[in-house]
Amino acid sequence: MIRRASLVLVGALMGATAMSVIYSAGVPAEAAGSSTYKELSVFGDVFERVRAQYVTPPAEDKLIENAINGMLSSLDPHSSYMNAKDAEDMRTQTKGEFGGLGIEVTMEDELVKVITPIDDTPAAKAGVLAGDYISEIDGQSVRGLKLEDAVEKMRGAVNTPIKLTLIRKGADKPIELTIVRDVVAVQAVKSRVEDDVGYLRIISFTEKTYPDMEKAIKKIKDTVPADKLKGYVLDLRLNPGGLLDQAINVSDALLQRGEVVSTRGRNPDETRRFNAGPGDLTDGKPVIVLINGGSASASEIVAGALQDLRRATVLGTRSFGKGSVQTIIPLGENGALRLTTALYYTPSGRSIQGTGITPDIKVEEPLPEELQGKMVTEGESSLRGHIKGQSETDEGSGSVAYVPPDPKDDVQLNYALDLLRGKKTDPAFPPNPDKAVVAK
Repeated sequence: MIRRASLVLVGALMGATAMSVIYSAGVPAEAAGSSTYKELSVFGDVFERVRAQYVTPPAEDKLIENAINGMLSSLDPHSSYMNAKDAEDMRTQTKGEFGGLGIEVTMEDELVKVITPIDDTPAAKAGVLAGDYISEIDGQSVRGLKLEDAVEKMRGAVNTPIKLTLIRKGADKPIELTIVRDVVAVQAVKSRVEDDVGYLRIISFTEKTYPDMEKAIKKIKDTVPADKLKGYVLDLRLNPGGLLDQAINVSDALLQRGEVVSTRGRNPDETRRFNAGPGDLTDGKPVIVLINGGSASASEIVAGALQDLRRATVLGTRSFGKGSVQTIIPLGENGALRLTTALYYTPSGRSIQGTGITPDIKVEEPLPEELQGKMVTEGESSLRGHIKGQSETDEGSGSVAYVPPDPKDDVQLNYALDLLRGKKTDPAFPPNPDKAVVAK
């Protein structure tokens, strides 16, 4: 088993619609021809004209940044330039921890509403409660702020104070709290026991995903005796992706052998193959993987590997269909370049670019009445300028990305539970490992 494999992978970040699978490399650039550099003089002329003659003085750094992004966005939706702040945000996101308070929040009635304080974090210790409304941050009203702006204000350096003004139902006046920021770990895997079934939901693929999954499986095994445990549900719905090494490790955690994924660049000698080793954390128990239109990139690597190697049955609706790899190329203090450098392929040799993973068992998730007609099916194939996949058809990729908040209403989850408990049957479950589909 790979466990904590050390790859040249540094991060993932939110792209046009999905997190990208990314690894970092110091890739040497080949010099362009002299005619190309002559063409660049045109850019210099245009830049000088705009800088000197535009009706209002433009920000020169923004002009250059937007010009670079214009070049990259003409390639595909996932290549882009990150300035220094964006690059730092990417590193924070992939690390899975940051300096902050430890609360999950949303926006409601122009106030920041606390969904839940995370256990053993500064917010929980200070007495912040679920349902509290944050009206002021350091004496400034949150009204008029976007949610991401409010979150940015609450994050900061470890050991620095922040003052929150809370409105709490039942309190006769606002509550003021001064909280000292600390390191907050973002939970990558959530788990629970559904009577005799272990449920694992991977939220994203950060540096903490495999360790969190390992702990979750151990907790489930400690809770349910082996002879009573029917199997596991691995929920990858609404998971936009993340780090390649974590996708490989998660797949490997459920496999004994076989290729997990391969990546192929513009030159044949750039092909890389990643294989699983002995050791199945679930001791061979049946596994059902849930996917929908919100399952992208690293999620599709896991679903594709477990499906091709017949280790798990994939249930739900077609995934997003992002099958490209982005390399992060550091540019020093100027940020970083995110460039599409390869496509990835499942063990059978298929590229899911523009097609997605088709589930073994298709189960639609009904939309509540208030969402009917309002949710648009989107996938990689619908993105403007996307790289056309080798197997892409007019049918495209993606499906509705919706998961009911209450597990009792979750048709896909309950279908999986019924299969594991033998209340439902399907030819695709359990899969036969002897019929694994691998590239020859």
